[in-house]
Order: sequence, then structure tokens, then C-alpha cells
Amino acid sequence: MSNAALEKLTWVLIYSGLLIGCLGIFLMRRDEVLGWGVVAAGAIGAAAGVVLIWVRSRRKSDTA
Repeated sequence: MSNAALEKLTWVLIYSGLLIGCLGIFLMRRDEVLGWGVVAAGAIGAAAGVVLIWVRSRRKSDTA
């Protein structure tokens, strides 16, 4: 996977995770268990994006 593709995947995971987490907060008004499940899924996605930022910082540049 190229560095550019990794960066795109990173930001997609972070922003979609935050958006899904917000959706979970709104779902808690109707069903608390479902809401927490969706918040947890969003947090996992955002955390995966943060881990990919760390992975990207450790990789060598594509242009050599």
C-alpha cells in the first residue's frame, strides 16, 4: 500500500469513526444499548485511524 493510499485510509477511518460515534450518541435517546454499541464501533474506527497515523510516521517516503 502506498503512503498516499495509507493517508487517505487514515483520515477516512478517523472522520467516519467520529461521525458514527456521534450517531451513536443520538441513538442513545431511543435505545441505550444500541447507542453504546454504535459509539464503541465509532471509537474503534477512530482509534484505528490514529494507529495508522503512527504507522505512517514510521514508514519511509515513497519518493527516494
